Amino acid sequence: MNWKRSLKENFKGDKMRQRICIISGPTAIGKSDLSIQVAKSLNGEIISADSAQVYKYLNIGTAKLSEEEMQGIKHYMIDEVYPDEKFSVALYREKAKKYIDEINAKDKLPIIVGGTGLYIKSFLDNLDFTNSIVDENYRKHIANLAKTIGNKYIHEKLKDIDPISYKKLHPNDIRRITRALEVYRHTGKPISYYHIKSRKKSCQYDFAYLCLNAKRETIYNRIDLRVDKMIDMGLINEVEGLMNLGYDKSLVSMQALGYKEIINYIEGRMSKEEAIEHLKRNTRRYAKRQLTWFKADSRIFWINIEGYYNSKDIVENIIRFFAGKINLI
Repeated sequence: MNWKRSLKENFKGDKMRQRICIISGPTAIGKSDLSIQVAKSLNGEIISADSAQVYKYLNIGTAKLSEEEMQGIKHYMIDEVYPDEKFSVALYREKAKKYIDEINAKDKLPIIVGGTGLYIKSFLDNLDFTNSIVDENYRKHIANLAKTIGNKYIHEKLKDIDPISYKKLHPNDIRRITRALEVYRHTGKPISYYHIKSRKKSCQYDFAYLCLNAKRETIYNRIDLRVDKMIDMGLINEVEGLMNLGYDKSLVSMQALGYKEIINYIEGRMSKEEAIEHLKRNTRRYAKRQLTWFKADSRIFWINIEGYYNSKDIVENIIRFFAGKINLI
C-alpha cells in the first residue's frame, strides 16, 4: 500500500481542523531518527518538542541533529533563543502553532517530535497562559527557601493546596512547583484547576499521538551509550565554551541535563568519572519521569520498539497508526 498517497488524500479531506502527528517517548529511545524516516514517507516537516534544544549553542548535550543527519527534512523549534534568554511553555505554544500553520500552508504534514510532555500538552489541551501571574519577588523567596531548607520542604507546601500537582511533580522540579505555588497565591485556585478547565475546550487539531517505549533496561543502556558518545564528541569542551562566553551556571539553560553535571566537574566539585555517572543517573531518572507523564495520557498509542526486527518495520507501523487514527476522527 502507498501510505504516502493514502495519507495525502486523507489529509486533504477535512480543512476544518488542521492535522498533526506526534511522536514522543523517553530520552534516547530513538525518536529523532525514526521521525525523519516517517517525515520522508509522509511529506512532513518536524517541530521539536524538546525544552533544551530551543537554546542556541547547546548542541552535544541536547543531542541535536546535524544538518546532514536531518536528511533534508526541515526542523523547527531548534535554536530559537540564546542561552540567557527566557523561554516558556506559553512561548513554545505560540511559536509551535505558528509553525503548524506554516507547514500546513505548504500542504505538508506537521510532525511534533520530542520528550517534553508539557510542550505537547500546551497546544493539545489549550493550556491557558494569558492570565498567568508573574511575581518575581515571590519566586526569589521560594528559591531562597529551597536553597536554605531544601526542595522537599517546597514540594510539601503543595500537598494541601494542590494535591494533584503534588503527586505529579517531582520534589526537584522546583520551577514547576514554584509556578504552582505562585498561581495559587494570586488566584486562590490550584494550577491543576486551570489545567482541567483548559482540557474541557475542544482541541483545534485532528491529531494522532504515539509514544515509543522499550524495557527499562534497554532504555537505560541506550542512555549510557548516548552519554558516552556525548563525552567523546566533546561535551566538556562545549560546556567550557558556554561558560567562557559568559553564560552563568544559574541560567535555566545551563541547568539542563548534561550541562549542570559537567559544570560540577569543571568547577572541581566532582571528578570527571563522577560527573559522567551523575549525568547517566540523572538522565535515567528523567526518562522514568517522562514515562510516568506519558502513561497518564489515555490518548497515547504505545509502540514497543523491541517488538520489531528493524527500524523500517517500526516506521511502517507508525505510519499505519497515523493513517488509521486520522481516519477515525
